[in-house]
Amino acid sequence: MTAQIKTFFDEPTFTYSYVVSDPVTKKAAIVDSVMDYDHAAGRISYDSADAVIAYVREQGLEVEWILETHVHADHLSAAPYLREALGGKMAIGEHITTVQNTFGKLFNAGIEFSRDGSQFDQLFKDGDQFQIGELTAKAIHTPGHTPACMTYVIDDSAFVGDTLFMPDFGTARCDFPGGDAETLYQSVQKLFALPEDTKLYMCHDYKAPGRDHYLNVTTVKEQKEHNVHVAQDLSKDDFIKMRTERDATLAMPRLILPSVQVNMRAGELPPAEDNGTQYIKIPINKV
Repeated sequence: MTAQIKTFFDEPTFTYSYVVSDPVTKKAAIVDSVMDYDHAAGRISYDSADAVIAYVREQGLEVEWILETHVHADHLSAAPYLREALGGKMAIGEHITTVQNTFGKLFNAGIEFSRDGSQFDQLFKDGDQFQIGELTAKAIHTPGHTPACMTYVIDDSAFVGDTLFMPDFGTARCDFPGGDAETLYQSVQKLFALPEDTKLYMCHDYKAPGRDHYLNVTTVKEQKEHNVHVAQDLSKDDFIKMRTERDATLAMPRLILPSVQVNMRAGELPPAEDNGTQYIKIPINKV
């Protein structure tokens, strides 16, 4: 039996989260969860995560893994909230340490902020395999958008984070600290080397021009033939030129500053200050 995949969509951040489960053992993994964040009010809530919890409990699943494809810049992770409710190990790629060092300095996080990835239970290396019940999963390092980006191949499906979007929308930006267009191109070639019928599950969809509905699943074959940024007939040099020029025109994501300083802590808010209040920092003229 193949993996069962339940999709959740958070339209305010255009984010897809997934519960991937083994129908035989009922073991499961959660991929790229969302904490609801009201930026104007500075308030967090957990309606999105509660929907995931309700599904897991209704299906009688046992969560083994809470997976992050990368340190997201457009939504806050609910991983600790889910682990407290459901158990499981929080995991991300080993290069989270590079991201923590970069953004720890930006947010002046201080010596109390560990930069060794210890906020997570598991740091995956490229090629690491792990189990979800009887399902074998593999972590593939796919940097370029960020240094810590991972793709998780589970059964005949791959959860690609922001490396690729739907074919009519293209690829991830590469202008964040540690991003690189040539590196992203090479990462895409790793994904293109997967079997052509591998289903690719997106982390986001923004509805490409001319499309009036959201989409989140494609295949390696469709991406190789039709991706508007990096289909097979586009050269590496052309991709680097396009990606670099395009990135120079893009505004920063609306939630990048709160997202990164929470997600580099594995979804935990910054520690409370001496008045008992937790704060999100906004560095001026630094991003």
